[in-house]
Amino acid sequence: MKLWVNGGLRDADDARVSVLDHGLTVGDGIFETVKAVHGQPFALTLHLERLTRSARGLGLPEPDHDEVRRACAAVLDANPMELGRLRITYTGGLSPLGSDRGTAGPTLFVALGESKRRPDTTAVITVPWTRNERGALTGLKTTSYAENVVALARASEQGASEALFANTVDRLCEGTGSNVFVVLDGELHTPPVASGCLAGITRALTVEWTGAKETDLPFDVLDRAEEIFLTSTLRDVQAVGRIDGRDIADAPGPVTAKAMQIFEEHAAADRDPKDR
Repeated sequence: MKLWVNGGLRDADDARVSVLDHGLTVGDGIFETVKAVHGQPFALTLHLERLTRSARGLGLPEPDHDEVRRACAAVLDANPMELGRLRITYTGGLSPLGSDRGTAGPTLFVALGESKRRPDTTAVITVPWTRNERGALTGLKTTSYAENVVALARASEQGASEALFANTVDRLCEGTGSNVFVVLDGELHTPPVASGCLAGITRALTVEWTGAKETDLPFDVLDRAEEIFLTSTLRDVQAVGRIDGRDIADAPGPVTAKAMQIFEEHAAADRDPKDR
């Protein structure tokens, strides 16, 4: 396995980032996960645009898109696989201990891991912890993921693959690494970005391609939704068949099945969709 670290390919055993990197010591970093099919990344432009938005929000220098593209291409060429998780990580770089950022400049590394196609349905749970829709990091895809690690561990203990959060005012928000859609009276809805959820790339494409409505929703909408599905880079559109022990009959339901079909067709037709 070869990785890209600060300007060049390295064997995995020789890839090194300083133990004083700010991404490690205080979580001062951002990242993107990109699906790669037969060595071709999906929606890379949209992911790079979000990487830049996250860098601006965190106060990091804007990443050089050409450099990141070269890094991605080199890693994909060096590690051929059918379906991969391409991970772009960009941190505050070598810094003093503490929250102050150093002057050495950012660290960029790109890695690739093998993945498998997700099942059509999955189980999820809800958790008592909340997303802060007014926090300094809200809407940024940062490496500060410990909250997600804790919630996902609870989900795994209960036989689920994802945990869903409300925000601080008890509105439906998101999963640890996914966005959530619900069907009410046959219509498709998803929480707005103002809820505190991440502006997911797959979420945005699903909204555009299906005409889903962005709707402020109470958290308990999950108790009465006719259908629920998740979207994310590696899930694409994935139906929820069970939530907190409640089975959702015949998942994927008709609206979800249609969304799955629409997403698959559009994604196959355009590997690098741009902002409209």
